[in-house]
Amino acid sequence: MKNRTKLIVAGLGLVQLALLGKQAAAQDAKSLDEVVISTTKNNQKQSQTGKVVTIIDSTQLQRSSGRTVADLLNQQAGIQVLSTGSNLGKDKSVFFRGAASAYAVVLIDGVLAADPSATGASFDLRLLSVDQIERIEILKGGQSTLYGSDAVAGVINIITKKKAKTGNNVYGVASAGSYDTYKGTLGLSSKVNAFTYNINYTHLKTNGISESEAPEGNTQIYDRDGMKQDAVNANFSLQLDKHLVVNPFLRYVHATFDYDDGPFLDAANTSFTKNFNGGLNAVYQLDKGKFTLNYSYQSTSRDYKDAYPRQLEGRMNLIDFFYDQNLGNKVNLLLGVDNRATAVSYYEATGVSRPSTNLFSTYGSIFLHDLSIFNLEVGGRYNKHNKYGENYTYTITPSLVLTKQVKLFGTASSAFRAPTLDMLFGPWGANINLKPEKSNGYEAGLDLNFLTEKIKLRAVAFKRDITDAIFYGANGYINQDEQKDKGFEVEPRLLLGKLDLGGYYTYVEGKQTSGTVVSSILLRRPKHIYGINAGFKATENLYVSANYKFTGKRTDTEYGVWPAPNVDRVLASYKLLDFYAEYALAKKHLKVFADLKNITNEKYTEIIGYRTMGFNMNAGVSFNIR
Repeated sequence: MKNRTKLIVAGLGLVQLALLGKQAAAQDAKSLDEVVISTTKNNQKQSQTGKVVTIIDSTQLQRSSGRTVADLLNQQAGIQVLSTGSNLGKDKSVFFRGAASAYAVVLIDGVLAADPSATGASFDLRLLSVDQIERIEILKGGQSTLYGSDAVAGVINIITKKKAKTGNNVYGVASAGSYDTYKGTLGLSSKVNAFTYNINYTHLKTNGISESEAPEGNTQIYDRDGMKQDAVNANFSLQLDKHLVVNPFLRYVHATFDYDDGPFLDAANTSFTKNFNGGLNAVYQLDKGKFTLNYSYQSTSRDYKDAYPRQLEGRMNLIDFFYDQNLGNKVNLLLGVDNRATAVSYYEATGVSRPSTNLFSTYGSIFLHDLSIFNLEVGGRYNKHNKYGENYTYTITPSLVLTKQVKLFGTASSAFRAPTLDMLFGPWGANINLKPEKSNGYEAGLDLNFLTEKIKLRAVAFKRDITDAIFYGANGYINQDEQKDKGFEVEPRLLLGKLDLGGYYTYVEGKQTSGTVVSSILLRRPKHIYGINAGFKATENLYVSANYKFTGKRTDTEYGVWPAPNVDRVLASYKLLDFYAEYALAKKHLKVFADLKNITNEKYTEIIGYRTMGFNMNAGVSFNIR
């Protein structure tokens, strides 16, 4: 499809649903004045902020039992999750607006989730089940002023299930599907006076497909690479008095992943992952302000069984303490301190090494809202790293609510990414003198809504410049690369009675500079992505939806076995069509569903040398007993 045609189609309303699927048009058209964003740390209304926010609500998540967190994120404008079409157990990478996966932060219940032992220290999305999640908030653009290192391109806040009603409430999901895939979730929640709990357990098992693709002319049969995962999520809440509430939490995941030796290389490898995350959130409420304490300890151990067996464990202790104060009705002040201590244990034949770092930060923001038509957020952050020293970031976010139908907004911000433990102390190419990567980002856009938000449009243009990017050179890691990205997003939505249409179009281009080499290629990241979604509430009990996504041409590197050179190859564009249906029974306490993916059996490549799934499906039941 020609670029001009793509733009015309996007402008006519390429649309993304409504897997955002809400019960009816009146419920779907929730006013911006009512939508509160917890990720801003002061519970701003969406109408008051100039930040680009996308919310995946509980209704959409309830209609996603056959999907993964990666699937849901991959349906959002400006986000590409690599390997969503590959084997279920293959690692997933999140690209925000053309930035590499290490430049996005994952939060769980507002608290940083990271694995210092992983590549890029990023959190493994495979460890979270959709059935354990209540809501997802996505903030695009640089967010380092609030969330520190790595929040260069965006933040994903995954909010787990906590709500409970008086009495015992039992809920669960059971499903089965292609490639011998089975999943079951069982949860129990209750509220007894001032004490609330929500505990759930999920088991997932699949035999999968071969992770690697067989090379052309190969006659060998590649084995299937499966995965098995058990996860427990427990949230508790105790209201100690009218001012103080304490919310402890506990999460544990044990997972086994089969994997191959690399592109086109079959192997019988297995890795074992154990992830533990425990801590608490405490809130002390005052008349016009509140203190919030978040403490989290996270440990992830990995044991790889392949030709080069190895063990490693990453640990992070995080304390985030902040104060939110209302100064009158139109001014809000946020002040906080944040300390994160990270460590990795490398278990090798020569012994055990345990490098560690500490990053201390203070931050503050002032929010001016509802000043006639004007809103403004101004903030800054000071960071002190025990290895590289000091750095600063800032955020300026104005917005103008011209009428109830028109809102203009923009942001200028800086962000940073601290060098990881692997870069500073790892076994290959470590460099203790690395500096943090720096970023300056800019956004401008508008929100339009008409007919009581039955017709909506958001359009955003963005630009991001990354300098001192860390590059692995001939002698190891150095600060050298630069990357400059720019593009725009268009997100229309239309509500017609029981029909909900929505869509997105994203355009991204970039330029990378490494030493004297300049390239306009963003590996594995296309310039053009668009999608259309349609949801229809056919009856009170029947809901159906369809999702179409087009991913444009992009370049990937085919790595040659030495002395053969690496070769860049252009991958063909591809399009995927999915379908979902559910039917409610027993006064909506029981629901049967079916989720069909790639129903046209599209043949495509996401990463050279790795397989993708053809038509696949799963079906099952969910229940909620009170």
